[in-house]
Amino acid sequence: MEQNERSQKRFDRRTFIGTSMAATLAVAAKSTSAQTENAPIARDSKGRPLPYNPRTYQAMPTRNLGQTGHRVGIFSLGGQAVIETSNRTEAEAVINKAIDLGVNYIDTASSYGGGKSEQHIGPVMKHRRHEVYLATKTHDRSYDGSMRLLEQSLERLQTDHLDCWQLHNVQTKEHTDRIFAKDGAIKALEKARDQRIVRFLGITGHYDPFILIEAVNQYPFDTLLMAFNAADKHQYSFIEHLLPVALEKKMGIIGMKVATRGRMLSTWTPPPLDEQPKRMATNKPGTITMKESLFYNFSIPVSTNIIGCDNHHQVEENVKWASEFTPYNSAVMAKLEDRCKSIVNQGLYFRKGIIDRLKS
Repeated sequence: MEQNERSQKRFDRRTFIGTSMAATLAVAAKSTSAQTENAPIARDSKGRPLPYNPRTYQAMPTRNLGQTGHRVGIFSLGGQAVIETSNRTEAEAVINKAIDLGVNYIDTASSYGGGKSEQHIGPVMKHRRHEVYLATKTHDRSYDGSMRLLEQSLERLQTDHLDCWQLHNVQTKEHTDRIFAKDGAIKALEKARDQRIVRFLGITGHYDPFILIEAVNQYPFDTLLMAFNAADKHQYSFIEHLLPVALEKKMGIIGMKVATRGRMLSTWTPPPLDEQPKRMATNKPGTITMKESLFYNFSIPVSTNIIGCDNHHQVEENVKWASEFTPYNSAVMAKLEDRCKSIVNQGLYFRKGIIDRLKS
């Protein structure tokens, strides 16, 4: 089915964002005001206590992570940027600062930094595992390969369990066919869940919203990690096509690529083209601020947004903005989208049609 045919079935975008955003944020505001540092520790559907950071509820608005039972702050920490580099000291400082300031969700992947991300998160988890919801990913599409990665991830992260194990960056039908085969990765996820090594199962993607729609219709994943930002509407929109499906299924929805590693920001100065990765190379600065990027994503009805930080000052800044968040109305959202039209290639370099063109 072509994109324009699928588009006939999608929600009216402005009505959808307006009504869903208003409902989500009203509930979030009410729930946040009712929470205190003495709020009871939540439990999952099997009665097991969920991670609990008592600082979260005073630090920022919180929202339900789908039907997991976990309430998550609207700003969460992504395991890239400095966390996936060789700078272990700064990486651990960023992670500890985030938890100290109320972040209660950390996302990583077995492939980030060739394993460095998990290795840097591990020493912090050794002492603070109970304070954060911890998610990682398998990029292997097979049962055997994913089970090997799980064992490796648990060792690196210095934990005996994950709150969520996710299928990493599912892009094509070939990926889903392999994942859902008899010896596919989904069997590894199910086994790990049945053995209580992981609590919840998730799927992630940047590339094609329609492949992810097919996947979540095929399997009852608990969470969806999806890439979107203020440029999203200009190319295979995840907000228009995928988000309504995930909301209808009451999934925990996590946003990523909020500022596309800074490339959407007006403060970003492009380095020489020959010093940039070819698929992301550009000589254009961004067009919006980090606060605008965050508030745009916060204004979409998702549970939280993960952001990689280069240093602890960025963590502090992001938590501050999360604490000050008030939702943008549709007119402000539309203006930000228009400002990002000229930088769509760098804002959505990972999206179908753009990454394919840049590779050619």
